Amino acid sequence: MEEHLRKYAELAVKVGVNLQPGQNLVIGFGRRQVYAEHLEFARQLVDVAYDAGAKFVQVDWGDEWWIRETVKRGSLETLEARAKWQLEWVEHLAKEGAAFIAIPASNPDLYEGIDPARVTAAERAISSTFRDFDNRRTADQYRWTLASAPTQAWADKVHPELPEAERIDALWKDILFCARALGDNPVEDWRKHIDNLRKRSDYLNSLHIHSLHYQAPGTDLTVELAPKHYWTSAQKPALDGVPFVANMPTEEVFTSPSKYGVNGVVTSTMPLNHNGTTIHGIRLKFEKGRIVEYSAEQGEGALKNIVEADEGSHYLGEVALVPVDSPIAEMGQLFYNTLFDENASCHLAIGRAYPLVEGGENIGHGDYEAHGLNDSLMHVDFMIGSNQMNIDAITHDNQTIAIMRDGKWTTPV
Repeated sequence: MEEHLRKYAELAVKVGVNLQPGQNLVIGFGRRQVYAEHLEFARQLVDVAYDAGAKFVQVDWGDEWWIRETVKRGSLETLEARAKWQLEWVEHLAKEGAAFIAIPASNPDLYEGIDPARVTAAERAISSTFRDFDNRRTADQYRWTLASAPTQAWADKVHPELPEAERIDALWKDILFCARALGDNPVEDWRKHIDNLRKRSDYLNSLHIHSLHYQAPGTDLTVELAPKHYWTSAQKPALDGVPFVANMPTEEVFTSPSKYGVNGVVTSTMPLNHNGTTIHGIRLKFEKGRIVEYSAEQGEGALKNIVEADEGSHYLGEVALVPVDSPIAEMGQLFYNTLFDENASCHLAIGRAYPLVEGGENIGHGDYEAHGLNDSLMHVDFMIGSNQMNIDAITHDNQTIAIMRDGKWTTPV
């Protein structure tokens, strides 16, 4: 396992953030602190980073039990003040050109039994504090990546069929498989994977798509794409021109929808775990881009907190395509963690858009709407893909092209 962890850490540092000599590295930031159970992996990341010539490595340690009890019983005003203090240090390192790694691994049931209003207030306090930083990060002004590692609570949720003592190892194997970290040369494997995803996004860009039409049980949805949008995939250049991979794993190609161009109904096909609450059976109805009706079979209160967070959370910010025969999808494993579940299914995101339009790196958030983009405090992915999903592209010259049938790509690349 130590050898696999070393290779995984090398992937995160050398492929994920593509750390350069003399650069700072931040491990953990905002809501995604590094937990005690991540000690071994975090140390591997630190070691690999310094071997790669890092100037300074910052590890932001945290504890989920403390987070839960603070959200339940502590002063949320003080929690927000603490977040502002944390932000100052992160911003200082960012100004020096730092790269950022987070280890998303929350307990899916973390806030079970806690007043949802307090959970939402705590989430808003931290998210709003880090909003400007996160906007710059997701606009690729910095290099960043998400690379997960197990905790016992998460492993218990994913593998309840196993004896408790075996669950962590089982989840580690899942994570390393999904992250393509189990081969003899994972770095080379990733180069091939990145190239394949790039070919797929290049193909979609060549079609000059105006809108996508989704059809599946419970779904009949048309999504116009933002004017001058482009499709992208695993690897992108940051503002400094150095390429990086934001998510490990990643199986998607994605772009930005037109804020007011979404109409119809969509139904989720997988549970969504958000802020320690699991939401089942999401159904959304859109008119002129806006969510005008929403419901869930379970966790509707948590869904309401997402949709009603602000005006922008009534609109979509991302369109992502993932075939049902991708390696993660074929596992058939529910992870209760969006980093993994979104890479097993086509998905949409409620809320803030990534500026995936020509010249997007120079567009301020105040100008998003003029470019057909949505802005919000939220960015929440939910899964809609299945082996019954058909997707057609309608091009700008009014051709209809089959993109997916029964959840699979219709055209090889």
